[in-house]
Amino acid sequence: MLSKIPARQIYLGDYGWHVGRFHFSFADYEDPDNLSFGDLITFNDFTLQPSSGFETHSHREIEIVSYCVYGELAHEDNLGNKEIIKPGGMQYTCAGSGITHSERNESPDIPLRFIQIWLRPNAPGLQPHYCATHFKPSDHLNKFLHIVSGQSLENVTRINQDANIYVSEIEAGQQLDVLQLPGRQVYLTCLEGSLDINNVPLEHGDSIKVWDEYALTLTAVEKCHLVMVELPRNL
Repeated sequence: MLSKIPARQIYLGDYGWHVGRFHFSFADYEDPDNLSFGDLITFNDFTLQPSSGFETHSHREIEIVSYCVYGELAHEDNLGNKEIIKPGGMQYTCAGSGITHSERNESPDIPLRFIQIWLRPNAPGLQPHYCATHFKPSDHLNKFLHIVSGQSLENVTRINQDANIYVSEIEAGQQLDVLQLPGRQVYLTCLEGSLDINNVPLEHGDSIKVWDEYALTLTAVEKCHLVMVELPRNL
């Protein structure tokens, strides 16, 4: 089954210094019928204006994955980490028993767009942890780049949840196939461009929920950029 969520149905919060598209209930967006997709509890698409950002704040008991679409994401936390995430790069934070951090766009003239994904951890009170990975554009061109997993895999950041996150940019006319395992579900968002997924069209900003599909065929209508979260079925 495939359930498309058009971009116009995704909550849009315009706060002046930043715009947030909240795919699930978050901040001032409250919808008891749209709290999560299994253990995927937050999928936020943020655009921050130059010289702005989320100042130091705290988190507990969540797994946070941030993926930079364009601009540069400046991260700093109470563990001593200070880093700039550039387009195509990702950072992972296990908030665990408690962490404080800031996320800023320090450019004086270039906006920053990044995706932030929150997952429920598989255990409480985990040791807070941070890491970042930087990729080349070729790493995800016309193929899936596996950026995080609940399993221990080479060159993939391990998280504390049975979930996988992939990113890809697909050139127009190119096709990727996905075999979906029984008992799993997928949340996929078209960040840029357009594609068809099992003949369902997705435009810029559209998302789709997938379950009980044996296979997925993704065909780029125009060059597209996507994020895909795969996790156990638990609607």
